[in-house]
Amino acid sequence: MTSPAITPRDLYDRIRSGSVSVLDVRDRDEFDAWHVDGPDVTAAHVPYMQFVSAQVSGDAADLVPDELDEPIVAVCGVGEASDEVAAALREEGVDAVNLDGGMEAWADLVVAHDLGEGVVQYERPSSGCLSYLLHDADEAAVVDPLAAASERYADDAADRGLELRWAVDTHVHADHFSGVRALADETGAERVLPAGATERGLDYDATLLADGDSLQVGDRELVARHAPGHTTELVVLEWGEALLTADCLFLDGVGRPDLEDADRARELAGHQYDTLHDLIFAYPDDTRVLPGHVEATTPLADDGFARSLGAVRESLDVTDLSREAFVDALTTDLPPRPANYETIVATNLGRRDLDAETLELERGPNNCAVSST
Repeated sequence: MTSPAITPRDLYDRIRSGSVSVLDVRDRDEFDAWHVDGPDVTAAHVPYMQFVSAQVSGDAADLVPDELDEPIVAVCGVGEASDEVAAALREEGVDAVNLDGGMEAWADLVVAHDLGEGVVQYERPSSGCLSYLLHDADEAAVVDPLAAASERYADDAADRGLELRWAVDTHVHADHFSGVRALADETGAERVLPAGATERGLDYDATLLADGDSLQVGDRELVARHAPGHTTELVVLEWGEALLTADCLFLDGVGRPDLEDADRARELAGHQYDTLHDLIFAYPDDTRVLPGHVEATTPLADDGFARSLGAVRESLDVTDLSREAFVDALTTDLPPRPANYETIVATNLGRRDLDAETLELERGPNNCAVSST
């Protein structure tokens, strides 16, 4: 017994176009840790075994929570249990479909947004991670690539007739596995990391970017500016009138300061304050902010996530705080750290090998931000 299915991209499009009801039948701890989310998503949890029992009596429809409106998208880990649930609900007259591939397939979805001016933004809806293909003439750089999507960047560059010259990380990521090495191995692009990554224990060869260093991409330059706070080594990148702000500044918050070293969180929060006020906010208000993460929200420009620096600054509550109050705000009531972040950091430094099994450890939401709107 099977039910109609929708792909992860179908679900993404539904979320972007209107309200969506999601029935998650995984175990409760899995649902609480991570589930399909969005601005108009109503997600409810009912464990699969309750539906197994209800199918015998034909009462599966009675288990659907009142807050869910039809049509309903049933979701599980890999799309098998939820397929049974959706089929049972349809037999009882409920408009239900199954998410093909489940949360594993949802985690693998990467959506490209062409923002113009030589910028392609890649969004991973399941975690909010953003990465970028920057191109000019027949050359390109990929910034903050996901290991899980390395083939995607390579294929997109090839489709555009671009030579990938650089694979760049803005910092040592704690929430996802970096694709810098995989992309370099696949395309011959040069690995690039901030100079401070060596002090964090970088264990593989790479070109190191110090403050003011640049990478040539066609006839344009990608310029690094040291922007410590979220981590000690983080750099933001100038690309014409756009600024790739990585995990320093988001569209609705700033990067948390405790992932590199919890004992130094207040010190790093102070650096974050200085970076924002002395560096980031010194750029013109019309500078285009291209962040490293985004909350599940409606795209703001050209189907992607970008906003003027002036608008971002005006929307953030923390920008008007004193340095001491800012530090307090960034180190109080922080969200849980990203799942398996210590393993992810060690792998991104080259201290651990990355294989398909290890790649599963990055499944989960974006927990690199401190919301401040």
